[in-house]
Amino acid sequence: MHSAVLPLELSCRLYHAMLKASEDWSRNKWWLADRLVESPHTTSFYARRGKEDDYDWNEAAQYWYAGRPTAPPHPFLPEMEEACDYIEKVVNEAIKQRPQYPLEWAGEEGSSKGEAPQWRPNVAAANCYRGAQEAVGYHSDQMTYLGPYPTIASLSLGTTREFRVREVVPKDDSLQREARTYIVPLPHNSLVIMHPPCQERFKHTVPSQQAIDMFRPPFPPNSEPSNVRINITFRFYRPDFKPNTTPRCACGDPCVLRADMKGKWKGREKNSSRPSEGIKHFWQCYSGAQNEGKSCGYWSLMDIKKEGRGPVIGTGS
Repeated sequence: MHSAVLPLELSCRLYHAMLKASEDWSRNKWWLADRLVESPHTTSFYARRGKEDDYDWNEAAQYWYAGRPTAPPHPFLPEMEEACDYIEKVVNEAIKQRPQYPLEWAGEEGSSKGEAPQWRPNVAAANCYRGAQEAVGYHSDQMTYLGPYPTIASLSLGTTREFRVREVVPKDDSLQREARTYIVPLPHNSLVIMHPPCQERFKHTVPSQQAIDMFRPPFPPNSEPSNVRINITFRFYRPDFKPNTTPRCACGDPCVLRADMKGKWKGREKNSSRPSEGIKHFWQCYSGAQNEGKSCGYWSLMDIKKEGRGPVIGTGS
């Protein structure tokens, strides 16, 4: 976790701007088995300047949550653009310090050999948690437009909330060990970078709590205390995973890209000092989330080479 990632005055301006914007955010709804459920927090989606008029990215935004078409994305607020100048530097420096995974985005073709891929967020999912009871359950973020092994930067603003991360133990290891849960309090102006393989091996949650502390913004002076947390997850939607490249199932809807978290697909590398090339990703029908739980059952392995995607760090498929 990176604390005080933004200048304090900017972090407060961004908080107030997002707090005002959140008045128009909505709760997502989707089908879980045979019942319609509603997210216990409000959410919205933003696209960075230069993307908001691009149909491809509009479509990506419309399907970003639970396979449900939603309104076109909002443009980044000026305060979000300011924040990105700081967050990009922190994230890109962190990427240089860690191992690279074969299917990670390798940057635009023609970039200098050995140069770390540049992470520049072009979209952001924003969530608002009002009070101690609003929450989000365990989940991993959809990789449909992020591609495999994504890096996601999660900025917390406002009141401190608990963030939990739990490993999904592969099937072959389930008898030898149990999943561990990591609990991290996220205060105002803190940044969590979810490096790969976070979305492939872990699920995360912001649980409801019995009580939370009020947040008293230091800027502007004499601001009213607040019990609201704003979370902005800055993401890089990869050019090789644009919406027009997403497979569609027999239902006619875009598929969702997922990782084989349980390791049911054989061939995972073990005891290797290199990042594993063995985690498989697959395309799956997701229509059931919005079609009264009904799905065509479509499923197929993702193949980077055959699908013409990249460039990627390695040559794995």
